[in-house]
Amino acid sequence: MSRIGNAPVKIPESVTVTREGNAVVIKGTKGELRIALPEGVAVNVDHEVVTVSRAHEDRPTRALHGLVRAEIANAIVGVKEGWTKTLELSGVGFRATMQGTHLVLTVGFSHPVTVIPPQGIAFAVTEGKIIVSGINKQEVGQVASKVREVKKPEPYKGKGIKYAGEYIRKKAGKSAKAVGGAPGAK
Repeated sequence: MSRIGNAPVKIPESVTVTREGNAVVIKGTKGELRIALPEGVAVNVDHEVVTVSRAHEDRPTRALHGLVRAEIANAIVGVKEGWTKTLELSGVGFRATMQGTHLVLTVGFSHPVTVIPPQGIAFAVTEGKIIVSGINKQEVGQVASKVREVKKPEPYKGKGIKYAGEYIRKKAGKSAKAVGGAPGAK
């Protein structure tokens, strides 16, 4: 039994959930999301609750059961409140600026790096922070990951782009002179 898949999802007042063919359409104040239903997974929409059920007990269908329920729950939160992911810049001279809707990063390369947001994703820049926001949780996380990929935090000083609250394990640098020296050295 899937504990996640069996849990019903409550529908808030400002959100409508409808079934259209092999998809579930979720509409709210921030927009609309469509979730495709895989084979073997069924969705029942009541007045205030969405329940997900499965046709088979094989392993892939059980996995999809919980996945579809989680996607529906995330979509309901997304169209009602939206999702955000915050990134932090750390490093001397590292800057992020907006150029229209595009994000321009100056992070130690010989050229600025421009990140173009996909449809439904917005960037906001504050002092040393980049905020990625949108209604689709998966897309917000994917775009935030791509921005972080431009300059990952390095393990010696931690310079780069990291998620807010992310802990970077630091390494010790090289010593000036080894304590014992090489064996056989004079």
